Amino acid sequence: MGSGDEVRVQINGITTLVAAEYAGDFNTNWFDPAFWGKKAAPVSAGGRGSAWFIELPGQSWVLRQYQRGGLVRKLVRSQYLYTGEKRVRSFAEFRLLQRMVAKGLPVPVPVAAMYNLKNGWYSASIVLERLGGVSPMGSIIEQLKDSDWASIGHTIREFHDQNVFHADLNCFNILIGASGVYVIDFDKGYIDPKADRDTPWKHSQLTRLKRSLRKVLTNNLDRGWRSLMQGYQGNSPRSH
Repeated sequence: MGSGDEVRVQINGITTLVAAEYAGDFNTNWFDPAFWGKKAAPVSAGGRGSAWFIELPGQSWVLRQYQRGGLVRKLVRSQYLYTGEKRVRSFAEFRLLQRMVAKGLPVPVPVAAMYNLKNGWYSASIVLERLGGVSPMGSIIEQLKDSDWASIGHTIREFHDQNVFHADLNCFNILIGASGVYVIDFDKGYIDPKADRDTPWKHSQLTRLKRSLRKVLTNNLDRGWRSLMQGYQGNSPRSH
């Protein structure tokens, strides 16, 4: 899917982007978890209480509403200052995901994105195809084999070779399953056209990931991290 395979729809003050293959069935209610009833189930891990799994016949989606973290969350939970449509977080993530899918990177396929603008502030949501048969790295870390760690490192390197910046690369945004390793949650992410192999943010992302791993791994991290870095450096074959 390329970045041009989208349909822009504006209904009742809600502006949306819809992937072309879903445009014929699109409904603005897709962004409302109440619309789905029992088909929607809250995501227990991550999401800040603002993500749902949507189960449809032959199809599974994830609905995520953009919400702030940190101290500012207490003041303005889900409103963002509007500074132009190109900077709307849901639209930016939708289009970034489309570009990464086109590059063959292991990410969720975007379905639709929206924002609702009122008085100079907007709220936003995104719908993605759900990755099947995967678990967050942080939830299964004790079960990972050396080959799994190497695969994770190799996958991160794939993103870095494409100069993809991830704003929060932690062990719950890396998903692992029989089909491979995936990376999710590209809010505030982008492709850095000026990056090279030694760009500092690439090292910082690895440091951030290691810090998140130390919070969940009860045993020694050194062996797993060594295998991850071997995969990252291309010294170990990718294995699932």
